[in-house]
Amino acid sequence: MKRKLLIETLFAALTLAATNAQAVALNPNGIGQVLLYPYYTVNVGNQTLISVVNTQNAGKVAKVRFREGYNGREVLDFNLYLSPYDVWTATVFDTANINGRASDGSAEAALLTPDNSCTDPAIETGTVGFTELLPDGRNFVAFSNHAYSALSGDGGPTELSRTRTGHIELIEMATVIGTTLTNITHDNGTPKNCSAIIGAQSSADYTSPTGGLFGSASIVNVQNGTLYGTGAEALSGFYSVSGNLFTASGSALPDLGSGDNSNISAGNAVSYVFDDNGSPITSSWPLSNGGSFDAVSSLFTAIEFFNEFELNPATGSVASEWIITFPTKYHYADPTRTAPTPPFSVLFGKDPAIPASACEIVQTTLQDREERTPQRLDDGGWGSPHYIYPMLCWEAMAIAFQPRAALGYTSSIFGAPLFANTDPLRDIGASGTSGIEHIRLNGRSSNPSTEGNTFFGLPVMGFLAKDFTNKNVTPGVLGNYAGLYRHHLVRLCTRPDGACH
Repeated sequence: MKRKLLIETLFAALTLAATNAQAVALNPNGIGQVLLYPYYTVNVGNQTLISVVNTQNAGKVAKVRFREGYNGREVLDFNLYLSPYDVWTATVFDTANINGRASDGSAEAALLTPDNSCTDPAIETGTVGFTELLPDGRNFVAFSNHAYSALSGDGGPTELSRTRTGHIELIEMATVIGTTLTNITHDNGTPKNCSAIIGAQSSADYTSPTGGLFGSASIVNVQNGTLYGTGAEALSGFYSVSGNLFTASGSALPDLGSGDNSNISAGNAVSYVFDDNGSPITSSWPLSNGGSFDAVSSLFTAIEFFNEFELNPATGSVASEWIITFPTKYHYADPTRTAPTPPFSVLFGKDPAIPASACEIVQTTLQDREERTPQRLDDGGWGSPHYIYPMLCWEAMAIAFQPRAALGYTSSIFGAPLFANTDPLRDIGASGTSGIEHIRLNGRSSNPSTEGNTFFGLPVMGFLAKDFTNKNVTPGVLGNYAGLYRHHLVRLCTRPDGACH
């Protein structure tokens, strides 16, 4: 009887999953139409290596967009073409001290690729007015799009240094067929004719996107001998109606508001998630009211999230850092709005006490692995040059766990300019060498879905990075170690008739 019930339950779950296959969802296998990379940085000697893999026997064109960390303003975009089973790789690096740049506000992030896959504009082969040259003659493109500048009414910094940290979106726009597919397909390692796709506005060779993409990012510090690698979050079912999302290079679209799966719920964007008990939740929001952003946000919305920290100078663990990214915040909190939109409650740049921010007050619990909590509460165990109590103020930021007396207020692993700092050794004592922290994103709720589903908290993604340095090495023994671990999210969803479903 129990076995029969289990089989029937599994069958029902699989049937429901198949029914909702075209709703936007976080793909558990990491393959989808949309890839979200939680963080890139070129600070404190880091560079960020990114990759995109096409797992289908079909050509693809995707919009690649880099967003800076303050407010998610675009700093670079281009169209990427992938032939069947193609892999594209690139490096985000620091432009300081090349071509006359100094390591001040004129130094920005830039993209370098040795990959032959077609891009529009061209990067690897160079396009006048778009790429620049390294001293060795290689082409690169600098993140010099000033969408974050005063012209856009943002109110944040206008220096190019603002481009140096942030996160990345990749959105498949179309499947490529016909002559365009022939031109982008590699023959003995080189596409037939990349120049034919430069400046493309539209084409009968672009059909509906079908997904099949995965990606990764690795933050590498050559001098420190560390590498932090993470997979991109993959969204499947983002766009499933007829047609495609293709736009010319340089267009602000598509973005995360461009999803459309209204073929399964007329006029709505639909999301499909699992609660903490593994029960499925299907929700829909009107496309006419930014429903695609709400659907995507529901995939990441958490009432609280957990992770660990490691901090023990005696064993070489001198710092841990969390990266916290709100991938859709730019839609809800940009100052081009007259008011913030749920689930966010503050517009960027409107707090005179903390300029160039949009701070959401949170609750935090820090404890060591034996459940001991901070004894010093003068700053809540949380501080930075910007504020002294728990708030999350930017679209992509860090929390540094490290001894303040030794390192001061800084983000030593990723060089994040936007960060908070906590010192478990000071606040808990010598026992606080490892443990957990969790952050509660309470007091906020999403726009209710048409079914009445309301998700509480904020849409968040990110990871923990641990850094170890073994100072007692012998010849042939490695001295530096690193590890990366995703955050663990807790959901809360309610509706007028009870639990969400």
